[in-house]
Amino acid sequence: MSLLGRLPTHVEVYEVGPRDGLQNELRSLATADKARLIEALIAAGEKRIEVSSFVSPRWIPQLSDAEKLLQVLPKRDDVSFTALVPNLKGLERASAAGLKEAAVFLSVTESHSKKNINKSVAEAVAAAREVAQGARAAGMRVRCYLSTVWGCPYEGLVPVTRVVEVVKQIVDIGLYQLSLGDTIGIGTPNQTAEIVQEVSKLLPIDQVALHLHDTRGTALANALVGLQLGVTTFDSSIGGLGGCPYAPGAAGNLATEDLVFMLHGMGIQTGIDLQKLVEAGELAQELIGRKLSGKYLQAALGEREKQASRARAVAE
Repeated sequence: MSLLGRLPTHVEVYEVGPRDGLQNELRSLATADKARLIEALIAAGEKRIEVSSFVSPRWIPQLSDAEKLLQVLPKRDDVSFTALVPNLKGLERASAAGLKEAAVFLSVTESHSKKNINKSVAEAVAAAREVAQGARAAGMRVRCYLSTVWGCPYEGLVPVTRVVEVVKQIVDIGLYQLSLGDTIGIGTPNQTAEIVQEVSKLLPIDQVALHLHDTRGTALANALVGLQLGVTTFDSSIGGLGGCPYAPGAAGNLATEDLVFMLHGMGIQTGIDLQKLVEAGELAQELIGRKLSGKYLQAALGEREKQASRARAVAE
């Protein structure tokens, strides 16, 4: 019997690097380079990938090529692509591009909601409800991101009662999954346990996902708590790419390689090839032009360089 209790045998990894990661980079990648990265993620075995956003290009110019990107991506029955859809105009674009899944989003706190989308929480709930209804009518599945669940860059720690209040307003809009976001990476394991336990009273645990940022190095610890409570879907980003333009100081998401390494080490299957994931992370670094924060990625690349150095020394 595991000291950690009963754990799931399989976990779904929901890759957000191509959207949540790239939207925060100063460098805008060419569509062909984004496609290369996504194809590398698919080659590693990733099956659920958030590829872009149908928000106005004025707000996020890095993702202004959403339609073009979807046109060039491989069409595979075993891989699900999704994108953020903020409103009915975005939904129309997403549907026309052939997207089968839409992600709506809103914040728990008023301050972040205003900064992020210039709407109150009540207005954001209404918009999410409208998009969800339209998406379901178009035959699309609907996922929802709930931001600032653990804490807000403007309001500090968020009471769990506030989280519950907002979740109650969206549980009936036809979501297949609700992703709870630690937007500024402030969460601790006991707080995570309380949040997951309270939210799971409102919808089944298999409909709950965790979207954890690693600003303070606690993302994996919080993921472990989620596992113990029955969460089987975790959002992550290749190399730890990501952040939030409206959450000052927020570091990247939980790195996909770090998550997969931990899960595989615990005997939990993901269907992902860790070595090929490292190759995808290396490609991400090359395309973006900087070193990424993923710890397993850097350890693997460092070890490879040591081996290459030893081989060169022997050859000399």
